[in-house]
Amino acid sequence: MNKFSLLDLSPVPEGKSAADALANTVELAKAAEAAGYHRFWLAEHHNMPGIASAATAVVIGHVAGATKTMRIGAGGIMLPNHAPLVIAEQFGTLATLYPDRIDLGLGRAPGTDMATARALRRHMAPDDSFPQDVQELIGYLGDTPDNAKVRAIPGAGTHVPVWILGSSLYGAQLAAHLGLPYAFASHFAPDQLAQALKIYRASFQPSEHLKQPYAMMAAGVCAAETDAEAEYLRSSQYLAFANLRTGKPGKLPHPTHDIASQIPAPILDGVKHALSCSATGSAETVKNRLGSLIDTYQPDEIMVTGMIHDSAARVRSFQIAAGILADLRTV
Repeated sequence: MNKFSLLDLSPVPEGKSAADALANTVELAKAAEAAGYHRFWLAEHHNMPGIASAATAVVIGHVAGATKTMRIGAGGIMLPNHAPLVIAEQFGTLATLYPDRIDLGLGRAPGTDMATARALRRHMAPDDSFPQDVQELIGYLGDTPDNAKVRAIPGAGTHVPVWILGSSLYGAQLAAHLGLPYAFASHFAPDQLAQALKIYRASFQPSEHLKQPYAMMAAGVCAAETDAEAEYLRSSQYLAFANLRTGKPGKLPHPTHDIASQIPAPILDGVKHALSCSATGSAETVKNRLGSLIDTYQPDEIMVTGMIHDSAARVRSFQIAAGILADLRTV
C-alpha cells in the first residue's frame, strides 16, 4: 500500500441540514489534504435523507475549489442513471477547471431504491449496457477527432482517469478486461473482497490506460483517543445502516452507549458483518487492525471512510487514521 485516500458521503447528522453536511464535507476535505490523503472521493446516492452528495459532480467541483493539490473524484457515479455523454461533459468540465486532479469512478448499481431509479432514468432498459456505456464514456474523454459526430465539449482530450467500482466479482472481471484500475467496496460488502482482487490481478489485460493492475480496497475507520470513545462514535453508523436495512433511512443518528437496546440482535449481527472490514478504536487499536487488513489483501491503495455524528470528531478520526496510514505505507 503506497497511497491512502478518503471516501465521504456528506452525511447529514440528526439536528442538522444538507447545508451543514456540505459545509462539513469541505472542512473535512481541507483537513484531509493537510493530513496527506492522496484523493477525496464522493459518492452518488439518491432519495436518502442522510446523504447530501446526490449531485455528485457539483459537490466535487465545490470541494476541488476549496482544496489545492488533493485529487477529487467520484466513488462513484452510478453510470446506469446517466447518459455517458452527460457524465463525460460534467467530468470533462471538472478536469478543465481543475487539471490533473479529477477522478471518475463508475458503479453499476442504482445507488437508490427502484422507484427512485425509475425517476432518474425515465426509461428502464431491460438489458445491461454497463460495459458498453463505460467504453462509450472513455471514448468521449479521449482524443476524439474534430469531425466526430458526437463530442464531449469540454471533455474530449481530458483523459480523466476512469475506475471501475464494485462489490461483487462482476466489476473485477470488467476492470481486468478493460485494463482499468479497480476499487472494491469492502467497507460495506466484504465477503468477496479476496476473490475479487484475485480475479482482477490474475486476468488483468494491460491497456493504454494502465500497464499493470492497480487495486484499491475500502475500509471503515473510526478513531478516537480511547477504544471506548471510538465505539461510542461508531454507533451512529451502525444505527444508520440498521435503519437503511429495515427500510427506514434517515439522517445520521446521534451516537449511543447502548446499541444493543436499539437494534435487534439479528439485525445488529448483520450490520456488524457488513461493516466488518473496518478499524475502530484508539490509534494503537486502529493501527493493528489496518495493518492486518493491508497485510492480508495487499492493496495498492486503501480508501477509508466513516460516518460520525460530530463533525469535529469525524475530522479528528481521519487525522488519526492519516498518521497511522502514513506509517503503514510502503514507498
